[in-house]
Formats: sequence, structure tokens, C-alpha cells
Amino acid sequence: MERVTLRIPKQQIEEVEQMVETGEFPNRSEAIRSAVRDMLNEQADTSGERTRGERSKRSWAKV
Repeated sequence: MERVTLRIPKQQIEEVEQMVETGEFPNRSEAIRSAVRDMLNEQADTSGERTRGERSKRSWAKV
């Protein structure tokens, strides 16, 4: 596994911390890994629906 450093808005980290506190995830790292997996799965699911050069809507690309 590789280490990645990233900057995330405080509000979003607080929301991730809430998920950890409620037991939805064991820790922040696992919550973020889960979000990345979901993003990659969504991208894989929509890639077959696109024509060349066309971008799909990315619901995960919201800040």
C-alpha cells in the first residue's frame, strides 16, 4: 500500500470523522479508501456508456 497526502476541506473531514465515530468505518483512511473505490467503480460503470471524447457526469467531483 502507498501513502498519499492530500488536503481536504475541514467540513468534509469532520463529516468523515462523524462516520468513524458512529462506527460506519473503523478509521479515516478506510473511509477515504472506500470513497476512492466507489469513485473508481462508478467510473468503470459509466465508461462503457460514453462515446470517444465525451465525458460522463461525475457525481463524486463535488467540493
